[in-house]
Amino acid sequence: MSNFVGVNDVLGRELGSLRLSLTARCNLACPYCQPDGQEPKALLDQAQRLALITASCLLGAQTLRLTGGEPLLCDDLEPLLAAVQRRRSQKTNPLSNLHELALTSNGVLLTAARARSLRQAGLDRITISLDGTDGASVAQMSGLRGGSVAGIKVLDRVLDAIQAARQAGFDPERGDLKLNSVIQRGLNEHQLLPLAALARQQGIELRFIEYMDVGNSNGWKPEAVVTAAEMVQQIEDCWPLEFIGRLPGSTAQSWRYRDGGGLVGVVASISQPFCGDCNRLRITADGTAFTCLFGAQGTSLLPWLVPEPNLDGLIQIMQSLWQQRFDRYSEERLKAESVGMVPTLVEKPAMAYLGG
Repeated sequence: MSNFVGVNDVLGRELGSLRLSLTARCNLACPYCQPDGQEPKALLDQAQRLALITASCLLGAQTLRLTGGEPLLCDDLEPLLAAVQRRRSQKTNPLSNLHELALTSNGVLLTAARARSLRQAGLDRITISLDGTDGASVAQMSGLRGGSVAGIKVLDRVLDAIQAARQAGFDPERGDLKLNSVIQRGLNEHQLLPLAALARQQGIELRFIEYMDVGNSNGWKPEAVVTAAEMVQQIEDCWPLEFIGRLPGSTAQSWRYRDGGGLVGVVASISQPFCGDCNRLRITADGTAFTCLFGAQGTSLLPWLVPEPNLDGLIQIMQSLWQQRFDRYSEERLKAESVGMVPTLVEKPAMAYLGG
């Protein structure tokens, strides 16, 4: 077994978090994510995923987030969680460095039984995405055919999923259960306060996310972005807030409701980039590593995964990849826009492929 080495990039940023996609498929078609329903030709198997997780931990990763597409569509999800959890409990195993094992889901498939099985398998935290509080908004933001009727069905399932997760032991007060909402001008900006009210009523921290220019197929335009400052002001006008801050390496700035209504956050990757302490490595469901969510090109790790995982080789290539990392796309885009420059359009993978 290789020894723990840790790694910093060109800008001094440590590798601290691995986001591992399990599938590019999704049961929804959210316009900002743009899944095409196509799975990569060859998904990684459990041995390959565990090798990537192990290498990441040896390089410094302390958190693991399983993503998609929709990760609940992955049949191997619970076995993978259980395998990770077993290794986390072994003091001499590199996975014992994992402080958090998390998952992001749209919640539609999160039944009571599934929530219990995820908890029992070792999942620490789950984040559920919800972009509206009425049928029409949910349908539009989820890319559903069938209008309000279809949207209400999805909304009811997500609300049931929140209850199922809570009953399975994912405690919102400990941060085990959170909500994410993407706000896009012209589509669901009118849902900002209703979503905040829903989260307050549920006692769950909600993080609003600026509409991001990930990929090239979601029709992103700057004027469709509702900035974090706008969102916070709207909430502040309704419920006074106290600023908490943003932890190093975190994506969200956090506020506390002064009336005791819990926490709310914003992810301001467009208007207030946080590239300076980004510590996230993303690996797709077919083994391609991206050091930036907005990256145009990834690095295939398959030569060190096929025909079987080569842990030492993985550590070397991943260490080299991270040490050469200098990307800070959001900061560069913001700087270019401030002087009237238009960013050059390059082909970028959609969020459904990268895992968000």
